[in-house]
Amino acid sequence: MKKIFLSLFVIISVATVAQQKVLTMQDAMLNARTSLAPENMRQLQFLKGTEEYAYIKKIDGVDEWIRGNFSLKEEKTLLKLSQINRQLKGYNVSELKTMPAVQFVQNIYSIIVKGIKYSFELNTDGKKDEASSKDSMPAGADESILQYKAYLKNNNLFVAKYDDAKQVTTDGSENIVYASSVHRDEFGINKGTFWNNTGNMLAFYRMDQSMVNDYPIIDWTAHPAKNENIKYPMAGGKSHEVTVGVYNTETNKTIWLKTQDGIFNDATTPFEILNNTKERYLTNIAWSADDKYVFVAIVNRAQNHVWLNKYDATTGNYLSTLFEETNDKYFEPLVPMLFVKNKPNMFIWQSKRDGWNHLYLYNVHGKLQTQLTKGKWDVIDVKGFDEKGENIFYVSTEESPINKNLYLLNLKTLKTTRLTKASGVHNISISNSGKYFIDNYSNTQTPKIINITEVKTGKSKQLLQSPNPLVTYDLGQLEIFTIKNNNDDDLYCRTFKPLNFDSTKKYPVIVYWYGGPHAQMILNAWNGGAGDYWFQYMAQKGYLVFTIDTRGSMNRGRDFEQTIFRKAGEMQMEDLKAGVNYLNTKQYVDKTNMGLFGWSYGGFLTTNFILNNPGVFKAAVAGGAVMNWQLYEIMYGERYMDTPQENPEGYTKTNLIKQVSKLKDKLLLIHGMQDPVVVQQHSVDFVKAAVDAGVQVDYMIYPGHEHNVLGKDRVHLYQKVTDYFQQYLK
Repeated sequence: MKKIFLSLFVIISVATVAQQKVLTMQDAMLNARTSLAPENMRQLQFLKGTEEYAYIKKIDGVDEWIRGNFSLKEEKTLLKLSQINRQLKGYNVSELKTMPAVQFVQNIYSIIVKGIKYSFELNTDGKKDEASSKDSMPAGADESILQYKAYLKNNNLFVAKYDDAKQVTTDGSENIVYASSVHRDEFGINKGTFWNNTGNMLAFYRMDQSMVNDYPIIDWTAHPAKNENIKYPMAGGKSHEVTVGVYNTETNKTIWLKTQDGIFNDATTPFEILNNTKERYLTNIAWSADDKYVFVAIVNRAQNHVWLNKYDATTGNYLSTLFEETNDKYFEPLVPMLFVKNKPNMFIWQSKRDGWNHLYLYNVHGKLQTQLTKGKWDVIDVKGFDEKGENIFYVSTEESPINKNLYLLNLKTLKTTRLTKASGVHNISISNSGKYFIDNYSNTQTPKIINITEVKTGKSKQLLQSPNPLVTYDLGQLEIFTIKNNNDDDLYCRTFKPLNFDSTKKYPVIVYWYGGPHAQMILNAWNGGAGDYWFQYMAQKGYLVFTIDTRGSMNRGRDFEQTIFRKAGEMQMEDLKAGVNYLNTKQYVDKTNMGLFGWSYGGFLTTNFILNNPGVFKAAVAGGAVMNWQLYEIMYGERYMDTPQENPEGYTKTNLIKQVSKLKDKLLLIHGMQDPVVVQQHSVDFVKAAVDAGVQVDYMIYPGHEHNVLGKDRVHLYQKVTDYFQQYLK
């Protein structure tokens, strides 16, 4: 076992002096994100085209936008809430009580109020433009070009310049969806519109989901209850079909990319050969620097083959495939190609082809120039370039999987310089010129520090140092360390020890985990990466709370994640056994009183573990759990499990509904009744199977909630979980 010592952080107590104050459930779940959260600078950002930063600050109880820069100590008012309300007068908008999200471009600011985007000039009462319909909504999040803007009305796409709106599409409906995120937000997709660099051409998605089955989501809060169908493509079934259009604002014409061309023999499995090969994934859309071409990363349905294709933006014709990537398990492109600043013939591509997420430099013809980053660590994000485009900023886990630092890489010499000094998790934004960066960071001992730093000199100006919001609370001890699994992998673990911990006593244990892709529970961040204070709340009640990041979790390289392929839950089960074995070596652990808790993928793992390992945990809670992967969505489910037709053994082993007779321990299932992600049928089918088998199981539902129970009802949820463990573990 390896522990993290002073070079990162030692076993610490968040509160240095014992106090009488303890957390309430309200504190742990709601105040943790408000009054008990570290102080912050709201909407802190660099102003586009300048070296200035801006953020929201309360002055005399009223929100104001404040601007400042690295060189000047004094900050000035940029925009007042009173000005926004004055400029909104006459547009049937109620007076705003708090500052909305604002986008600044030169002397223009834009806000969205009730789905309508308004743009105004700063320091005047003049209105720039408006998407005039009350039915309008923004179709994309990237509209920094204010000459035109795109919006949806009655399911169709419109593009407007001031009050002159053009209708781009006419057949929009519940089945034909335009300008919205597609493929259920997989592959890094979070929007449906993509403006070119000059802002006169718009690429957009068209999704035909008429062939996808309707799935009923019942709104039980209505009287009488009403059905709200969603389109939910389940594993092995029909998927939607996506195309990409390009609208030219100058000609008022739309062309369609010929994405069926240039892909040969991509049906790699019998299932694909028998099914519609239009069911591909069109991902990572990007424009060339000269706006002549559109690039699309096309992924086959099996998700083991990627083509980076080039299309003519004026005709839609397929021109070439820059390169292909394949993997015997799956390949998941998440980030579009990034053209090098001032070098329009070069771009950067992110890939895990060598086992870790790294940066590769290509020319526009698809010829690899060099691998820019190497090592057994992952690049997390690319933040931008310096002014000349000679250096690139990126964030990676080079120091440790639980730390995120900013680095500067010279594209010619490949020399790398670490720019963030303190160990921890650094959230970074870069100024337009690359001369400055804002660093918002924390670690287990630091609630939050925000600095603006000059890259050339390394000099920093502190903008904020948050006091410890828990300084008056008596808290348990936080420890982060690693253990080994049966594959000799390091597994990161975290414990919150009980209040007034005494190693000669025995304590009940609660294990919390997730274990799936795209999630990491344990970080060298404030509160150890836990988003709220429920773990500390349970430590105050005398529990040892243990978390483990198993194989399958993120930021540990491709192979660490891909161990779950076609056999979800199997390797995670072995890793949790290693965690339990570690706990059982501690004399202060009461091995007869241990509980297990997980949500979503973690809910699946929790149920799977107790069914296959009875007696290890006395009680378990599984929220929003996948119980049968055949009932889960195509994009995510088939990536990790293949289709039920191709992997019948894997789907049978992970069908927990068929294994309900093995349940020997106490199990509480929780589900949001409007869950569109893991539909409630998973838990309902499990409960029905339990009834049929004469097996007792506890079940709690939350009407009106989707995949997560949020807002004030989250207090109720965690009180329910707490009471369950209190009932059976003490």
